[in-house]
Amino acid sequence: MSLKSIQKEREYTKFVVDERLCYYEPSKNKTEKTFVEELSSSLNQKQKSIHPKFFYDKSGSELFEKICKLPEYYLTRTEISILRKLDDKLSAYMDEEFRLVELGSGSSYKTRILISIFEKLQKRIEYFPIDISKILKESTTTLLDDYENLHMTGIIDNYESGLEFVKNYDDKKNLIVFLGSSFGNFDYEPGLRFLHKINSSMKDGDLFLIGLDLVKDTNILEQAYNDSQNITAQFNLNVLSRINSELDSDFNVDKFAHYATFNDSKNRIEIYIRSLENQIVNITKAGIMLEMKKGELIHTENSYKYTIPKIEEMFSNTGFRINELWFDDKQYFCLALLSKNG
Repeated sequence: MSLKSIQKEREYTKFVVDERLCYYEPSKNKTEKTFVEELSSSLNQKQKSIHPKFFYDKSGSELFEKICKLPEYYLTRTEISILRKLDDKLSAYMDEEFRLVELGSGSSYKTRILISIFEKLQKRIEYFPIDISKILKESTTTLLDDYENLHMTGIIDNYESGLEFVKNYDDKKNLIVFLGSSFGNFDYEPGLRFLHKINSSMKDGDLFLIGLDLVKDTNILEQAYNDSQNITAQFNLNVLSRINSELDSDFNVDKFAHYATFNDSKNRIEIYIRSLENQIVNITKAGIMLEMKKGELIHTENSYKYTIPKIEEMFSNTGFRINELWFDDKQYFCLALLSKNG
């Protein structure tokens, strides 16, 4: 499929901010329809659920930035500790012909570490963040102010469509990065399908860098998702406020609570929103009258934790070759550098 065909199919509009910044965005109605359609389906199941990709409106993204700085939330600081040591190691696999493509976006320290590695390799840096959240528009400005040779093309869309866009953009090699253990949100089979999608979106010579959280002591895991400042609880419940704002619903957030626990049989943290009483919620734009019993749970996220054998098995089954596995000092977290096998 050509780039023009993809733009037409997704109804992309290109916005040019200046000579160093542009972004592509599907039509507003198309994005809203997807939100409505998904909620109409997921909230009408026996196990009610809301997909975690809907966490990241402006307020959700700001709350997640706060989570990343919490003492209990080891994931960000351990991943950063690995990235800080990757300068020469990652550069050994790249040359001046690479572009940085990030699934998820922001002006975070992790993105800056990678841009700084690129800065040593080439005079012009191209950065393509792919993110469903409109926060992408705001997070770009600071990066452009700080890196004079940075040129950004944002894609405000889901990862799968964004990857297809990048695949057909041109022949330049890409370093695709998916950091922060976000892959852990996928159940096993959907995760394999997503890895297959990334693999099929890669050209020969492209690289893929992915962050994976590792199995560890249950107390450490559960504390990371039940912090003492209740920031994670605010983040989880914020999705109800987003539904209120965008889909004309009447969730009373005070009548719900955050609940997170580790399921050791499946090696995953499970996160829910619990109803504190019997109640009825109307989501007008989705045509839903949601009946909730006291104690009933809405599932919002899984966060899988991996063993090394499971990591090797996943990548082998999805057409990847492992170039490197890098770890923090405590072996809490892993960064895997991959390429297409064969």
